[in-house]
Amino acid sequence: MSILNINPSSLYDGSSSCLSHARIDTKTGLVFVSGQVDWDSNCEVKSIGVGAQAESAMQNLLTVLDEAGSSVENLLQLRIYVRGEVSEHLGEIAPVLSKYLGTTRPAITGVGVTSLASPETLIEIEAVAKTLL
Repeated sequence: MSILNINPSSLYDGSSSCLSHARIDTKTGLVFVSGQVDWDSNCEVKSIGVGAQAESAMQNLLTVLDEAGSSVENLLQLRIYVRGEVSEHLGEIAPVLSKYLGTTRPAITGVGVTSLASPETLIEIEAVAKTLL
């Protein structure tokens, strides 16, 4: 099995935390995307509010998928971690998902959590996709 690490230069550098933005199993073509958040290059949150952070996390997800030779159409699964009760934030999250996913309907799990990577981080989106590489 051959593994490729995917780390777009336009996203924050996760090497100090021992992470890659994604890993591809070249034998199966599966892309495992680390949780994407609303961070700048200094690992600081850029936006206030779940909706704005979801927008940024989805943009980062698209960047990773593109660099991995994949796309939204090849998404198999999304896991969305939200600080607090998921149902309280669906009104902000659903329009963002609709905007980016279009007619793609990956399996989606929403999980309410008490903490994420930083106190200011409100949402984190991880994914599994297929690659065309």
